[in-house]
Formats: sequence, structure tokens, C-alpha cells
Amino acid sequence: MYSTEIEVRTGSVAVVHDLTKDAEAFLRDADAEDGILHVFVPHATSGLAILETGAGSDEDLLTALDELLPRDGRWRHQHGSPGHGRDHVLPALLPPFATIPVIGGVMTLGTWQSVCLVDTNLDNPVRRVRFSLLEG
Repeated sequence: MYSTEIEVRTGSVAVVHDLTKDAEAFLRDADAEDGILHVFVPHATSGLAILETGAGSDEDLLTALDELLPRDGRWRHQHGSPGHGRDHVLPALLPPFATIPVIGGVMTLGTWQSVCLVDTNLDNPVRRVRFSLLEG
């Protein structure tokens, strides 16, 4: 197994951050052939999604999360910025992991699919992302 961790600065606004190029660079560095790429975010307030970016889907996802998990005072988890409790529910909907098959050193993503970090936590602008390659 080959594994490494990167740091991602997400800033102070909710964001869908495309990790695809980082994942591709990791696979090149790992001299990958065939296997499984596992991506993991060791945080209680962010998740991963595989979706199309750049055509509005990333903003649609953030809008849907705002509607599903409003940033208001309803949350029992009350520390941090107003509505921060919703950020702790996010990983139940967008898990902190993704697994992608790798064939010939290339992720087998669909034409419009990207691997994305979804971070709605306004209180923590720095995230870690771990890439692990399980070859087989």
C-alpha cells in the first residue's frame, strides 16, 4: 500500500473543492497500475463526493445542502459559528471517504466525474486529505 496526505485550504465559505488533479498526481507518484484508490478526509465536518464540476452541479450541491441542513439555531451541537452543528451532520450524507477503481494507473471515473472535497465548515479553513493506493 502507498499512502500520502495533502493539505487543502478551503477558506471561510462553503466549497466544493476538486481533488481530481491531486488524485491523478498521487497515482503518478505511486507509479500505479491496477488497484483501488481510497480517498479519506479525517474531519468530522466535511465529506467527499464524486460529481460533475464547473457546469453548476457543485453550486447546486451546496444549495441543496443549505436547504437540507440550514445554517440556523436548530442544532444541538452549538459551538462555533451560528449553525455549525449542521456541519457535523454533513458526513452522514456525504461520507468522509471515496473508493475509485484504478486500471493502468488511471481512475475509472466517468466522463464528467470529479473527486471533490465538500467543506461547509466556516470555522476551519484547512483540511487534510489522505490518498491511499491498494494495488492488486
